[in-house]
Amino acid sequence: MKKEYVIGVTGASGICYARRLLEILCQDANVHLIISDIAKELAQHEKVDLSGFGATYHDINAISAEIASGSHKHDGMVIIPCSAKTLSAIASGYADNLITRTADVCLKERRKCILVTREMPLSQIHLKNMLGAHEAGATIMPACPGFYNNPEKIDDLVDMVVARVLDHLGVSHSLSDRWTGYHA
Repeated sequence: MKKEYVIGVTGASGICYARRLLEILCQDANVHLIISDIAKELAQHEKVDLSGFGATYHDINAISAEIASGSHKHDGMVIIPCSAKTLSAIASGYADNLITRTADVCLKERRKCILVTREMPLSQIHLKNMLGAHEAGATIMPACPGFYNNPEKIDDLVDMVVARVLDHLGVSHSLSDRWTGYHA
């Protein structure tokens, strides 16, 4: 049976992370995609196309979609990128759209819920919201690529972040080299 994932894309810069994750997951899994209105605008601005991967698209306002129910089984949710506004809503249980409602369901059902945050610097409020979401069961994963693999292009940095997301979902991949220690 195919794995099934939910991908939420919100209004923070870094839509390229969502694109790459969709490209990988849609090869072997059923993927539900929700894109906020601001994320749609940012995708146009950042010249990133999120269509054409075969994901099932859900409108942000479709609160009654099957993925918003605890009875709908799936293998995890990733919000990539996750805006500070969405983080705040999730941390406080404010489920006013399909992304935050589905994340709320993930947390109550103890399913994987990965928030790839993209804000900096972080205020005390952001940090408290991250801690609140973490304590509720979310994995907080700031989009912080490493440089130990000597990336040559932006895609290498994107792949490193997406590789970590895939690791936490339990999805095999070969997007980036694994650290083998420092060898002088």
